[in-house]
This record gives sequence, C-alpha cells and structure tokens, in this order.
Amino acid sequence: MDILLKEIFVGKPKTVGNKEAKEPMEREWTSGIFKEPVQGPIRVGKTNLSGDGQADLKNHGGPEKAIFVYPCSHYFYWQNELKTAEIRPGGMGENFSLENVSEEQIAIGDTFQIGEAIVQVSQPRQPCWKPARRFKIKELALLIQNTGKTGWYFRVLQEGFVQAGEKFVLLERPFPEWTVARCNHVMHVDKHNMELAQELANVELLAVNWRKTLTDRVEKGVSKDIRKRVLGPNE
Repeated sequence: MDILLKEIFVGKPKTVGNKEAKEPMEREWTSGIFKEPVQGPIRVGKTNLSGDGQADLKNHGGPEKAIFVYPCSHYFYWQNELKTAEIRPGGMGENFSLENVSEEQIAIGDTFQIGEAIVQVSQPRQPCWKPARRFKIKELALLIQNTGKTGWYFRVLQEGFVQAGEKFVLLERPFPEWTVARCNHVMHVDKHNMELAQELANVELLAVNWRKTLTDRVEKGVSKDIRKRVLGPNE
C-alpha cells in the first residue's frame, strides 16, 4: 500500500442553524464536523490533533477515536450519486484525508508510522445524523453506513508532528482478515451471524465499544436501535 496523507483538517465545535426553525433540518445544532485544512506540521496527541475538538464527547473523540480518517476518493462517489458538489474533502468531519486506500484495504490493528507519530486502526466509523444535517440530506448517515464508505478511526500509540504530503509506513498487521469493510458487514449487514460477531468481538485491538456491542448481541440478543443515531433530531 502506498497510502498518502493528502490533507489534514481540524476545527472546534461550532453552533449553526436557527433556534426558531420549524423544519428539523434547519434547527440550531452544535458540532465539531466543521473543519478547515491545516498548512504545515501539526501535533498529533493521544486524544486528538492540536486545534481540534468535538461537541459530543460521549460519542466522539477520546483515545479510541483520536483521529477520524476518510478516503478522499469517496467524495467523487458522493458527488455523482447525490448530484452535489457541496460534499467535498473535509465535509465528513475527517482529520486525515487519505489517498490510495479504502475500507477493503485497511484492517483493525494495522499500525503505521506517519511523520513522527505512530497510529493504529481501532474501529470503523458509525455515522451519526450530523453529516445529514450539514448537507440537508436526511438519509445520508444511512447511505454512508449501507455503502460501507464509512472511514475509520486511529488511536495514537506515539505522539508527534505530521503534515500533509507524508506517506504512511505499515509497521504491523496483526488481523489482516478483519478489514474495516468486513467489520462494517458484520455490524450492519450480517447481524444474525453470531459466530462471526463473537469472532470479531475477540479481536483485542478492536475498540472497546465495538467489542461490547458485539458481545451484547451474542450474549443477550441485543441489537442497538440505529434510528436514533442515523436520524436523531433530523426527523
């Protein structure tokens, strides 16, 4: 793999919309999804990039979701599929926009050197209602999930400075069979395959929240209602 860090994006939470709006998609909301490109080196910390921030710390940020990554090639798909030029790199709220890689090529536990930092794939992204609100496309989170064009998260094993234009160097690949694409399939499509769910839950480098969700599915038959996540207050 010849993965390139094409662009870096950071941003602090911003409040937009209209408090008085009757239409849900027009109402006031706060999110860290609005990010701007970074010029030059930036420091990668254990929980986020310097200058970055999240509004919903329960579901975003933290050590397991320190860096949100999205393949830049996906934007050509969204622009063509949804007939809009508004959805462009940085639009999904990613920190790293990557070239020459997709969910089928990246696996849980993949460990890379990028600049001074060492990062490790922790989990796929489970899209929430906020990209939908941003682009006024109510079903967008569901479309992201169903297409598997979710992106993924890195945890940070070694802090340091990185900058756009640098290449990722693969250091370790302990679970090549558990690609991000396959994880998405088990979580969202093949929900009744308990054997696969248990196998994925046993992957020790998978983020704790994913392992718990899968374990609950196997032990209790519990499946989370995704409606609140993908539609939320947009309904």
